[in-house]
Amino acid sequence: METILALIFIIIIFLYSALKVVREYERLVVFRLGRLVGSKGPGLVILIPLIDHFVRVSLRVVTLDVPTQDVVTRDNVICSVNAVVYYRVVDASNAIVNVENYREATAQLSQTTLRSVAGQAELDELLAERDKLNQQIQKILDEATDPWGIKVTAVEIKDVGIPENLQRAISRQAAAERERRAAIIQAEGEKQAAQKLADAASILANEPGGLFVRLLRTIPEIAGQQGNIVAFPLPLELRYLAENPFISKMLGREGDDEKEQGKPQAGEK
Repeated sequence: METILALIFIIIIFLYSALKVVREYERLVVFRLGRLVGSKGPGLVILIPLIDHFVRVSLRVVTLDVPTQDVVTRDNVICSVNAVVYYRVVDASNAIVNVENYREATAQLSQTTLRSVAGQAELDELLAERDKLNQQIQKILDEATDPWGIKVTAVEIKDVGIPENLQRAISRQAAAERERRAAIIQAEGEKQAAQKLADAASILANEPGGLFVRLLRTIPEIAGQQGNIVAFPLPLELRYLAENPFISKMLGREGDDEKEQGKPQAGEK
């Protein structure tokens, strides 16, 4: 009886050591007597106890928070930069064989790459062109981690910290830029308004009765306010009397008569 129980216990231990259940997002890197057999899974994997050894590797995307790095930019500005890196293992065998600790190696490589890329950029690029820097960092990391069986899927610079005195200088620069734009917009508006007023004055001057119609439209606006005295001028059409042919003829004849009266008669000195 004791022999049977011992045999059952050995069988249970053997099955526990030989049978492994691998999840869909995992792989088992199996070594047999120290030699790489390969990665197995997912599902049920059978191993040889005491001969096969395995390392379980996750294939899910890993979120790596890169600590804040002090950086001196290309324009000699000291700032602090941090980022986040997303990567995943695509080849479990290379991730175990080619590098001792792929997580730590990727973290250290991300820090050094972030400092290098940020140090080659100017402060304006760090603040305004993060997408370009993100792609550059991702490309460098992806090429460096490719022999490790790791794929860097995305890199995002989260925050750029600059000194307080430099923040005040940037604020003053932005305020001056806004004032410059406001002055330009105001001057442009005055120029357009002057052009429109000149066009309106030209139209009113060339169109008969235009000034009189404009006057009639302006009087109600003035009369609507209490305490105002409205001085109504003579009809503006009086200026067209001089253009009347009959009036001009009469004025011209009177001028001729005056000239004839002013001429000396024959025999007079």
